[in-house]
Amino acid sequence: MTDYVLSDATRAKYKTISTASIATALFKRGLRNQFVQGVVPVSPKKETMVGQAFTLRYIVAREDRNPITVFRNPDHKQRVAIETCPAGHVLVMDARKETRAATAGSILITRLALRGAAGVVSDGGFRDAEGIGALDMPAYYARPSAPTNLTLHEAIDINVPISCGDVAVFPGDVMVGDRDGVMVIPAHLAEEIAEECSGMESYEAFVLEQVKAGAAIIGLYPATRDDYLEKYKAWREANPDQPTA
Repeated sequence: MTDYVLSDATRAKYKTISTASIATALFKRGLRNQFVQGVVPVSPKKETMVGQAFTLRYIVAREDRNPITVFRNPDHKQRVAIETCPAGHVLVMDARKETRAATAGSILITRLALRGAAGVVSDGGFRDAEGIGALDMPAYYARPSAPTNLTLHEAIDINVPISCGDVAVFPGDVMVGDRDGVMVIPAHLAEEIAEECSGMESYEAFVLEQVKAGAAIIGLYPATRDDYLEKYKAWREANPDQPTA
């Protein structure tokens, strides 16, 4: 779908960027629907999830096609997705927001983590959620769900365009997840969004410091007064370790 490859340098930038800043940067470009709706961290992590999307699409299960014996098939798409998601990528599952059955459980997600995946996102349920939450790898889901995926889902396609939480996700898009949730960044915008948001994070750190010191918001956030811009410039010089675009 894309020739874009997320570099280590750009990945590191996204590790310091909030989903809120990304949402604002995408909004400026007319993209209003890039926040995955209805998913939350299985267990919040200190480190931000960053990786390119590797997708798995589920359709509605039909009973004659999804007996428990389908797991004997070595080509079962769910299992193949776990074994082929590249290291550093995020496995993104389209469950049609159907949470009455799981899309994976702790054994599969543990295998995914050990293979070096950067994370997993499903707009459906996970079974054995406590075990998934104990992993170091970030995981996002709609809610816990004990029934096996075969109850309601058939894994049908790997690494194709999908919908996850009402967002179009194309293979290779950049997924960024923090405690607020998950943003989807189109691959062709990944570099410029990272650059712009690095500067936004720096300015917002300055703003928060000013607000805590008693400053009023008007003219400060957003920056519409020259005196605040000059003050920010001086603050940047005094805080060289802050990220900048």
